[in-house]
Amino acid sequence: MLQRILELAAQGGVRSQTKLAEELGVSDVLIGQMIDELAQMGYLVPATDDCGDLCSDCPWAVTCTVGGPARIWALTEKGRKVARKD
Repeated sequence: MLQRILELAAQGGVRSQTKLAEELGVSDVLIGQMIDELAQMGYLVPATDDCGDLCSDCPWAVTCTVGGPARIWALTEKGRKVARKD
């Protein structure tokens, strides 16, 4: 299931934790734990609020919650490599 999360992240777009949980048929809590585990393993990194003035070029600027209560995650290079494996 961790592999599937990485594959979905590699597809791009924005998914809420609830939407991701629904897609995978698990609870919000479990998705949160799996995302945290992927981050600890170095496959995901959280977005930070130091994006500077890059928002105008960011495809997620409309739905961005940086600095808000939600978390946004991005694949690391390590995560992208694993997401592409068959």
